[in-house]
Amino acid sequence: MAFTTIHKYYVSVTQIDYIKEKQSVQITTRIFLDDLEDVLQLRYDKNLILDPQSEAGDINFNLEKYLKTKLVIRINGEEKSLKYIGKEYDNDIVICYLEIEDVTEIKTFRIQNTVLFDLHEEQQNIVRTKINSKNKSFILTKSNDKGLLNFK
Repeated sequence: MAFTTIHKYYVSVTQIDYIKEKQSVQITTRIFLDDLEDVLQLRYDKNLILDPQSEAGDINFNLEKYLKTKLVIRINGEEKSLKYIGKEYDNDIVICYLEIEDVTEIKTFRIQNTVLFDLHEEQQNIVRTKINSKNKSFILTKSNDKGLLNFK
């Protein structure tokens, strides 16, 4: 998917991979920098600026707090805590890395992704998964913000 500096579409893309050998669910979320900055300013600090060249210390704290409230994952019926790994910039995209550790098996996987729903009504969050050697994708919207995969 190509991202441009000025965009009409409000979309994020989240890739979720279960690495059985590492007992790890690895999550990579790509969000437009300007949208992410807008929502972090709205929720936490109006002076917050996302800039790879000069960044204040609170950005990672606020970004982690935001993502942990907007991404809710249940594995085998149990809500899991997300470990924030960090972020990097790719032009006008912020790539955020999270992980769920100590996952020995996945029978069911449920995600609720409400990233940027508090900013844009037309926001869509694309979720792509590779779990138990199966690839699945779905689009989450404000009116349909959860996806469930069953591997039983």
